[in-house]
Amino acid sequence: MLTTSVSANIPAIPLRAKLGARWRQGSGFLFLPDSGEWLTILRIGLGLEIALYALSLRADWARIFASSSTGFLNREFTEAVLSIQKALVPRIGWLIWLGERVGLSEQTTLATLWLLLFAVGCFLVAGLFCRSAAIVAWLLHLSAAKSGEYLAYGMDNFLTIGLFYLMIAPLPDRFALDRKLWRARPRDPEIVGFFRRVLQLHLCVIYFFGGMTKCLGTGWWTGDSMWRALTRPPFDLIANQTLIHWKPVLLVLGIAVCLLELTFPILIWPKRTRLFYLAAIIGMHIGIGVTMGLHLFSLVMIVLDLAAFGPGSIRLPFKQQLARGV
Repeated sequence: MLTTSVSANIPAIPLRAKLGARWRQGSGFLFLPDSGEWLTILRIGLGLEIALYALSLRADWARIFASSSTGFLNREFTEAVLSIQKALVPRIGWLIWLGERVGLSEQTTLATLWLLLFAVGCFLVAGLFCRSAAIVAWLLHLSAAKSGEYLAYGMDNFLTIGLFYLMIAPLPDRFALDRKLWRARPRDPEIVGFFRRVLQLHLCVIYFFGGMTKCLGTGWWTGDSMWRALTRPPFDLIANQTLIHWKPVLLVLGIAVCLLELTFPILIWPKRTRLFYLAAIIGMHIGIGVTMGLHLFSLVMIVLDLAAFGPGSIRLPFKQQLARGV
């Protein structure tokens, strides 16, 4: 009895064609053309962050980084430990040494470094000398964060990350003064989109593992972690009596934070849920800034989130409303 194979009549797709299709799909995702609005948000936001960071340290700048500073966690001790662990990481001591080579005193060098840090923040906000300002801001902030590492916290890490992306991004953006003054040619939209896509993926990884870490413990499911965070000095801006009265709310907020961060990398991509998740994550950081006084941390996270997922997410609903005549 003769049998026929159905599969023999189906033409086989060559492996090269399959790989080529996968490559085109991946390239289309990574190199999606972008207008560069996200880069404007990142530049202005991080410039404002750097300027405020410098102003927040103005009174204590010399006391933190001067060699004559007293205390166990002074600059010399921190940089000595840093030399053992990470010998090539830049630090304030290197810049002071360079200042001494040209005849500047330590106090003069420190004052110059602070003024330069504040100035490059203003340059970034204005969009003037964007590339040079981003490089100097990244170097100075990284040096200050590492020389005062035992006084640093999460804000410094995220600000370093943001400045690194800004430093290597295709500057200047179309709203920068550099574009108008020097008439710089616009960058390739695919390259602009690639840098934004990498920032998006980076934030998704950060939120996912942050949420997973919280979910693995019990404190966030019982409200204890929220209680400890809000009652630990110097973040105890809300009276303990008020927190006791609202303790059931802390339980709900703790679980909400876990689920929000854990599902953020999944639900931030669909258009139907993107705006809600962007607003929720921004609201979370606003709450952190208001209730704990971590204003600079909240600001840098909001800037990164808006730059990564804001353009195209916030403007789309308004376009739909205008199209309907609302």
